[in-house]
Amino acid sequence: MSKDPYQHEKSLSDVHESVEISKGKSKIKKILSFFGPAYLISVGYMDPGNWATDLAGGSQFGYALLWVLLMSNIMALLLQSLCTRLGIVRRKDLAQCNRETYPKRMNFVLYILAEIAIAACDLAEVLGMAIGLNLLFGIDILWGVLISFADTFLIMYLQKLGMRKMELFIIGLITMIGLCFMVEMFLVQPDFGEVMTGFIPSLPNSAALYIAIGIIGATVMPHNLYLHSALVQTRKIDRDDHSIRKALKYNFFDSAIALNLAFLVNAAILILASAAFHKNGMHDVADLEDAYHLLGKTLGTDLAPKLFAVALILAGQSSTVTGTLAGQIVMEGYLRLRISPTLRRIITRLLAIIPAVLVILIAGESQVGSLLIFSQVILSMQLAFAVIPLIHFVSDKEKMGNFVIKPYMQILAWLIAIIIAVLNIKLVYEEISTWIIKYDVLWLTILLILGAAGMIVLLIMTFIYPILHKNRAIVLDVHPPFEDLKFDEPISFNKVVLALDYSTSDTKAVQYALSIANTNSHFILVHIVESAGVKYTGESTDDLESRQDLERLEKYAHFFSDRAYQVNFELGYNNRVASIAKICEQYAADLLIVGSHGHTGVKDFVFGETVNKLRHAVKIPVFIAQ
Repeated sequence: MSKDPYQHEKSLSDVHESVEISKGKSKIKKILSFFGPAYLISVGYMDPGNWATDLAGGSQFGYALLWVLLMSNIMALLLQSLCTRLGIVRRKDLAQCNRETYPKRMNFVLYILAEIAIAACDLAEVLGMAIGLNLLFGIDILWGVLISFADTFLIMYLQKLGMRKMELFIIGLITMIGLCFMVEMFLVQPDFGEVMTGFIPSLPNSAALYIAIGIIGATVMPHNLYLHSALVQTRKIDRDDHSIRKALKYNFFDSAIALNLAFLVNAAILILASAAFHKNGMHDVADLEDAYHLLGKTLGTDLAPKLFAVALILAGQSSTVTGTLAGQIVMEGYLRLRISPTLRRIITRLLAIIPAVLVILIAGESQVGSLLIFSQVILSMQLAFAVIPLIHFVSDKEKMGNFVIKPYMQILAWLIAIIIAVLNIKLVYEEISTWIIKYDVLWLTILLILGAAGMIVLLIMTFIYPILHKNRAIVLDVHPPFEDLKFDEPISFNKVVLALDYSTSDTKAVQYALSIANTNSHFILVHIVESAGVKYTGESTDDLESRQDLERLEKYAHFFSDRAYQVNFELGYNNRVASIAKICEQYAADLLIVGSHGHTGVKDFVFGETVNKLRHAVKIPVFIAQ
């Protein structure tokens, strides 16, 4: 089957529809084919940023706020199911749909906000992992932050293995986190009769309301909405209505199971804090470090704090995988800008590490907890800008067809959006008021007020624009307008530089050179000397290797001259890319032919890599003989 020419335009194009759905008679195998994407999403619901709110809620109010966790989970399940519907039906992710709907400048602002949200999420993961390393091994927080940069290479490796193996890796980490808290529950032995009373809605006081807002704000994360709408497209399904309905159904099962596992982890943290701290009169435990040190004292065993730290490290590590994928989705969806996954990962991680390092160096490790809370406030500010467009898109009868959400579902979704928006606005208002009172600086006050006003205006525009311009489609051509192809005279390659490395690939390179030869062909044969003497002097030298290389090059030249072709030969020295590029320019060559070295990855690093660098160093076509 020929390759889809529009593959590069699709969401997560490198893994788009890469997972085949089981076509056998086994229904279980078919269902399991769909399972996976929601587990990558679920790690965002149990990342280190959630732990502080869960600890605060449990230590201050016991089991009373368990119902808030459950309500947050129900909200998350509804929103994530809308994401899967968008991705499966329209075959576009949330960022791509935004680009098609909103004007260019507004899209750019939405893109910046999405990137800030991803950086804030990554910041929480970096800090969580650093705190975990500090608690478990005594590594300084600063060094822990820097160590977290190394997982860039883990992500690169997982991406090469494929989507299915990445999903299995995440499921493995989630399983280990769950096992850690199962042991914690066994050690703390909570009264499950009292636990059940926590599912009865109640808010003891205004402080409980504030923590409840924090729990909701920390649970539903904007980058997960972008991510889920793309991940479901990794499954290759038929496009008939029956197959789409089955895909929606099985993805809902996937989301329900994964998010309920995340709920159990969050509930376990809150129950742990309630049974270990609240019952022992410790009502102000919100920092991860405090929880770690107090667990051993209250439970009388070193196992509990160690498991807590291990789970924290695992949560930070698992969440960081999804941050990279979400960053790729928003960049490609909003900007249609595709960059190297490695560079994307480095940029995302640096945006998290730099603020963390600066805060630690300037204010000290004592402010790490405040920075963790700040990251959750930033996430809360971005959430409505992802939720509101999502509901608009899945409510669009024209685009969704038979799969548009029902009116009752629209009402429920908008109700959740209003709750999230109002609660997050309140949370942001409380934080801004605190900063204004704490720092009492005029320019900071003005900046915060203007920023908050701008966010509210943008929020209103995000809601109103799709309604006012419902019938107006913004056409975004991926490529410039098509024009008739016009050619000058056919190009003939008269001057051909042939780079020889004296390996088996030379035969194929020479064979191709002869296949395009004509009576006017002029071949320039090149070999680069890389002897120890050349490496030392940096230029030509009359050592043994240079003399032997020249003799061999002359033999190649005789091969061409015997066939009545014009031929020159040149030795280059030391730097392969620079030397070959210089000779191409010197002879005004029309074509460069090089042989493939046949190695990749680590061997490229060890032996050097030429071909890709050459392609950018010369201004003529390059043919690679493989």
